Amino acid sequence: MRILGISGSPHREGNTAFALRHALDAARAQGAQTEYLSLSGLAIKPCLGCFSCSETGLCAQRDDMDDVVEAMLGADGIILASPVYFGLVSGQLKTMMDRTVRLRAQYGGELPLSGKLGGAIACANSRNGGQETAIQNMVVYLMQMGMKAISDGPGFCHSGGTVFGSAREDQWGLETAANLARNMCALGGVSP
Repeated sequence: MRILGISGSPHREGNTAFALRHALDAARAQGAQTEYLSLSGLAIKPCLGCFSCSETGLCAQRDDMDDVVEAMLGADGIILASPVYFGLVSGQLKTMMDRTVRLRAQYGGELPLSGKLGGAIACANSRNGGQETAIQNMVVYLMQMGMKAISDGPGFCHSGGTVFGSAREDQWGLETAANLARNMCALGGVSP
């Protein structure tokens, strides 16, 4: 099983990156292959809503989004991670999600991400800082792409990984992120 982790933080080495890498480490410990992808510093322009992709299957814009889509298509499971800004995902992650419209633009056929497993991690400044609503943003996206959205599973059973404050110091939150990855591995048929 190959799990792709996408960090939607503008900070390459911040709390979101730390929590996502922690989850990917847990997946590797289960025997999964992992890939970490940071949106920080990538050139990803906002969707123009031109829908030229509905005819070609490709985006009219040429930027780093092609590499992101290729990584997503090659994964069996995808974990999205975002810092929480005003109860929602970061602008970087939202822009990436919008740009994957090219994967849905030709309605009527099966979606390229259908059947893949998906999960979410959100990092905020306080324990009740909007993690659940940001995770809902990500889970709705995963479901609209035809993916099977999963939670962090037994032990905590939240909608995904919920981290607050300094990720390095939030052992409870890091455990939810690791549980999400372990749950994804179990559902994907990977066991230690």
